[in-house]
Amino acid sequence: MRIRKEEKKDYEIVYSVVKSAFDSAEHADGNEQDLVNALRKGDAFIPELSLVAEIDGKIAGHIMFTKAEIGNNVVLALAPLSVLPGYQRKGIGTALINEGHRIARESGYEYSIVLGSEKYYPRTGYLPADQFGIKPPFDVPGENFMVYKLKEDAPDIHGTVKYAKEFGIT
Repeated sequence: MRIRKEEKKDYEIVYSVVKSAFDSAEHADGNEQDLVNALRKGDAFIPELSLVAEIDGKIAGHIMFTKAEIGNNVVLALAPLSVLPGYQRKGIGTALINEGHRIARESGYEYSIVLGSEKYYPRTGYLPADQFGIKPPFDVPGENFMVYKLKEDAPDIHGTVKYAKEFGIT
């Protein structure tokens, strides 16, 4: 498996990977692939943190981290993470998360937030956000809104997350 930065030539393939991954997802809006396209055009986009996983030259997974805010602090929002159905449960998602975290740490980011499966994300180190005093800007079960502290010495931050406008959360 090779994990690399997404390139413009990958956009069409990534669109279909995201769509396929969420077609079979338990919780999905059905527009995740359109969200990826919108986020790429927005101010919160970080090209270095839009990654693909290739297996034998084929893109099998994608992850995107974008900027979000908590008070005056910039944090990352992991959304979405997509792996083609035939490649799921093989460590691709975890590898994408780990590589994204490594790049984020090196880039100076201190926190990553995610709204997702309480069964999956804790395996990669995410903890319930309420343990940090971080709140979502919408109603969601506490176990599904999580935070990962990218740097051990990151200062404590508290407050409600403000997502990029492309998420459509006001």
